[in-house]
Amino acid sequence: MNTKVWKVDKYVDNLESNPHIVDAAHFLKENEVVAMPTETVYGLAGNAENDEAVAKIFAAKGRPADNPLIIHIAEQEQLNRFVAEVPEKAAILMDKFWPGPLTIIFKMKEGVLSEKASAGLGTVGVRMPDHPVALALLKVSGLPIAAPSANSSGKPSPTTAGHVLDDLEGKIAGVVDGGPTGVGVESTVIDCTETVPVILRPGGVTKEQLEAVVGEVHIDPALTNEAAKPKAPGMKYRHYAPNAPLYLVSGTRGFLQGLAAEKRAEGLRVGVLTTEEHADEYEADVVLTCGRRAELETVAAALYDVLRRFNEQQVDVIFSEMFPYEGVGYAIMNRLEKAAGNKVIKE
Repeated sequence: MNTKVWKVDKYVDNLESNPHIVDAAHFLKENEVVAMPTETVYGLAGNAENDEAVAKIFAAKGRPADNPLIIHIAEQEQLNRFVAEVPEKAAILMDKFWPGPLTIIFKMKEGVLSEKASAGLGTVGVRMPDHPVALALLKVSGLPIAAPSANSSGKPSPTTAGHVLDDLEGKIAGVVDGGPTGVGVESTVIDCTETVPVILRPGGVTKEQLEAVVGEVHIDPALTNEAAKPKAPGMKYRHYAPNAPLYLVSGTRGFLQGLAAEKRAEGLRVGVLTTEEHADEYEADVVLTCGRRAELETVAAALYDVLRRFNEQQVDVIFSEMFPYEGVGYAIMNRLEKAAGNKVIKE
């Protein structure tokens, strides 16, 4: 398959009449799948109402069939098409955080969306992306769009069109290149079907921000239970992983340096994931900085790109610093733990 690339400037006016957007939307209406930029990562978009289109998403990614897809919309009114009810707290969160990196779980109307998209669940995750190119494409297509991250399943999520092509060229109909994404980690997923909303996946909107709007919010213990059936993407399976084994290091920077030196003495090519503040403190074959520890949003934005750059450097093993479990740091650690297969070395 020839993968078409449409380059679109997200800053121009009248994106809905842009011929590249119109062409890409035509592909979606024909039940093909195309990658599109969002403010979090690039998504692999397909018609959520069509089994064939959704099957193409799973096939291109190599994604397990029990891992549900998030539905993307451009207008809140589209919810009436496939959502059974909108709880009061969900409405408050939509008004505050949409468009933006927040996915809300609703009870689903039967017989509208492809069952493959919801992985057979009676619920569905929905969000409105905060990216002008994505919103234009959604509006022109007129469809609810299923769009998981546009990467091979298990690999680091794509934050540029180049990342998408690295994984999926020849497997999908096209890529809408809208430039690098901003947030860098996927949306927060919150289940609003219960009395107290429950975070199923940490992401670009923090627990603290959610609680400031709707009060008490829980975190689902199934985030760490591999045997549980996932209600949302990212709750199961190894995700975001670079090619080389990744280990999270709980301890001092001197301890991490010792681990790196030990593996280098064994003849291995060693990578270290750190931040700008600490880069000069390590000796390794490849030392990559992932933003600034003092501003965790910069770490989130750079994380997937750095994990992919380790692949380019062909390292044999990677040691990573850890980050505080607070604010967006919780989302960063969730992604790193998945990427490492929960392998932590403690001092």
